[in-house]
Amino acid sequence: MIDFSKMDQYRENNRIEAKKALGGLPHSIWETYSAFANTLGGILLLGVEEHPDHSLHTVDLPDPARLIREFWDIVNDPKKVSANILTDQQVQTVTVDGDHIIAITVPRALRQDRPVYIGGDPMSGSYRRSGEGDYRCTRDEVWSMLRDAAVQTQDMDILDHVDMDALDLDSIHRYRTQLQRRRTGWETLPDPEFLEQLGAAGRDASGVLHPTAAGLLMFGTEPAIVQQFPNYALEYRAQAAEPEGHTDRIVSDSGDWSGNLYDFYRLVQERLYGASSVDAVRDALREALVNCLLNADYHGKQGVVIARRGDRIVFSNPGAFRIAVERARSGGVSDPRNAALTRMFHLVDLGERTGSGIPRIYAVWQQQGWEQPRIEERFSPDRTILQLVLDNTQREQPATLMGGRPAAMGPIRKQMIIEYLTEHIRASADELAEKLQLEPDRALAFLDELMAEEIVIAHGDGLDRIYQLKA
Repeated sequence: MIDFSKMDQYRENNRIEAKKALGGLPHSIWETYSAFANTLGGILLLGVEEHPDHSLHTVDLPDPARLIREFWDIVNDPKKVSANILTDQQVQTVTVDGDHIIAITVPRALRQDRPVYIGGDPMSGSYRRSGEGDYRCTRDEVWSMLRDAAVQTQDMDILDHVDMDALDLDSIHRYRTQLQRRRTGWETLPDPEFLEQLGAAGRDASGVLHPTAAGLLMFGTEPAIVQQFPNYALEYRAQAAEPEGHTDRIVSDSGDWSGNLYDFYRLVQERLYGASSVDAVRDALREALVNCLLNADYHGKQGVVIARRGDRIVFSNPGAFRIAVERARSGGVSDPRNAALTRMFHLVDLGERTGSGIPRIYAVWQQQGWEQPRIEERFSPDRTILQLVLDNTQREQPATLMGGRPAAMGPIRKQMIIEYLTEHIRASADELAEKLQLEPDRALAFLDELMAEEIVIAHGDGLDRIYQLKA
């Protein structure tokens, strides 16, 4: 994760934590261990101190082997730490300029192991990482991780306190019509049997049929859904690029349609269909919409939001990724949050159950020569955001000199970057590219110019590189 030969160039951040540790193993490392495991992973450095200018420098640990033995003793004690997610290779002694330090690389925990907590109580001992510090998870965050850890996904539950009249018959019949175009063998079933075989309904201990959570979400009426999922909300909004332009908006609580997932998909898909004339792009947008609905945590806050403005569409849903984003992008791994809903959509040929959906979106955007899709995870509350830019014609293209070198940056662009770094102190190249509507490569070229002029300095390497104004 870091180049130890350039230690002084790094700063503590969302994925790096330094401890001097000359007095022994710091108790606070366990909060950080939990936080890294429950967020995006990170590296714990023991024998490293932070100077007043926030640069990191090594100190020589007198007995690193003893600290490592003590670390393993604690991390393997279930009364102190809920799960050991480390291998031997992830806890190493490293020599930097003659100083002996310890580097502990903590991966993001698998969803079956989350929350990773300390002290025996997940409600008080679960932490996450935000910025440069650890914070204790809220009860909502802990419950969200516990739901995701379950073998049976949350949408399979039979809601034995909800009657079948909570489902909207028109939605069910629209779905059945779509299903009959693709599958045979379902058309003769009465609605109750159809819903039971679909997984949209199940029987309680006395044999009475009730909706499942998936059935209610897929076909229910909005008031009935909200009684079971108080934070449930669906919204689509499309704002014209001009400030005075018309806004097209669909919300689940409007009262003029059912408010369920299936009808929301139908209404939004019709609007996304007109976003491009290219079939592959239309298919990718449909995949993005279905993926957003299938992986939402409907107990989570802020609801599902699909927002379109100009050439940009943002798909946002409550709930963090259940697998690492990198694994989702590479494909071949599928771990949907709502398995029953996934099956319902798949039966009408919507959504991929092989983990190929996200890689396909990236491939289509690459074929079009468009800006690479962006996936972002946010925490507190958990949220997953996919941003797609449909066309680059409105974005500033990099002017070049002979040989392909980016042309010198104009004073307006230079001042915009300086003003942004003045206000926000630090930013990544991707953040600046997004805020200033630049191609990522051009943003990097501009930052190189500013560093050559000794206006901007950089900390870190690769994806973790951060820029700020030189003091």
